[in-house]
This record gives sequence, structure tokens and C-alpha cells, in this order.
Amino acid sequence: MESFKLWLEFEAVGGEWDRENDFCNIRVDLPDGRHYGINVWTYRFLQTAVQADAERKKNLGGLYVIPPDLFVKELTRECIHKAIHDLLKTGDLEKVLNHTVLGTSS
Repeated sequence: MESFKLWLEFEAVGGEWDRENDFCNIRVDLPDGRHYGINVWTYRFLQTAVQADAERKKNLGGLYVIPPDLFVKELTRECIHKAIHDLLKTGDLEKVLNHTVLGTSS
């Protein structure tokens, strides 16, 4: 299995993050030069997003939510690293994740 580098917004930016009810951006860099920017939500944040849309009367009052690229149990390096590692065993991230995830080469 090839290795990868993982940049996590919550580590780089700091501040207060709810590891079980929040969202962040991550970057995955592969040794072959491909890079991925991925929007990650926790499972609990999905309900938070629906409630926020209902309160703000967005997306037909919470009738639908445009999903992120990846859902995880919690926003921790360990959880996200395990998820990406497992996904890479399955195939290229642009093929196994949401169709909006595009890999770019440097």
C-alpha cells in the first residue's frame, strides 16, 4: 500500500472544533504527485446541517442537503487517516468517493 500525506484543516487552523459534530477540509497528497481536496463531515454534523437549513429556510427548509465528499465518525487524525487508507485500498479516491472529488497532479 502506498503512503500518503494528510493535511487537516482543524490541525492547521486551530481554534475550537467539535470532533463529533463539525466539518473540515482535508488534503491528501500521494507519492505519485496526485493531490485531493476533500470536504469531510461527521455523521452528527449531517443532522446539524439539516437543522440549520430548516432554520434559515435553505434547501427548501431542510428538505435536502448537498452532501460532502466524505462522512466520518469523528474529526481526528486517526479516524480520517484510517478512512483514507482504507479507501485507497479500494481504488483511486476520485472513483470511490463523491463524484466531485477530483485528483490533480503537480
